[in-house]
Amino acid sequence: MTAENGYPVRSDIGAVVFDCDGVLVDSEVLSLTIGQKVLADLGWEAEMPTLVETFMGCSHEYYIAQIEKNIGRTLEPDWAVPYDPWYEKAFAEDLREIEGISHALDRIELPTAVASNSMHERIRSSLTTVGLFDRFEGRICSAEDVPNGKPAPDVYLKAAETLGVAPERCIAVEDSKFGVQAARAAGMTVLAYETDMTPSGWFDRPDITVFRSMADLPALVDELSN
Repeated sequence: MTAENGYPVRSDIGAVVFDCDGVLVDSEVLSLTIGQKVLADLGWEAEMPTLVETFMGCSHEYYIAQIEKNIGRTLEPDWAVPYDPWYEKAFAEDLREIEGISHALDRIELPTAVASNSMHERIRSSLTTVGLFDRFEGRICSAEDVPNGKPAPDVYLKAAETLGVAPERCIAVEDSKFGVQAARAAGMTVLAYETDMTPSGWFDRPDITVFRSMADLPALVDELSN
């Protein structure tokens, strides 16, 4: 028996696919803080809760569209170049891994991959900075690799294909509404990582499991895969 996407239907869990920003690396606050300054420079004075709700986990295309909508003009192709050093400095000085993720990865025995809306260069740099790149090398999927970023399922389907595991047999670990939508659309089981920054109601749906500490992740994976 096969699903519509051609993968065999299996009920057992065979892999874990991780989002990158906010799940493996503690980059969301850094990105949003710098982003708030960038938007102000472009003419959009946005409060942090608005930025979290609007942008956390979104695709690059969605990000650009929302900026243009709010500033009332089209951005030039090279608009971001002057701001790149702002992000590079913050990430080089302050980026850390998500607390407890290395220990959690040590305890997870299933194959793993990354599915991120970020570009490959950014993913590689971030994971290298915090010492996690070697754990995922060769199994990193970016929105660059697929037609559509999250909330479309494309990057999660690509990650499942890379692992050779049906999406229905994969757990996705996410921290944003866009990512949860993408993973569920791909047919994956979702574990949603919630922090104090998570907007209320983002994960209020019966088909996902919410957790607040990476120390709990291995047990949740074991429970779902046994």
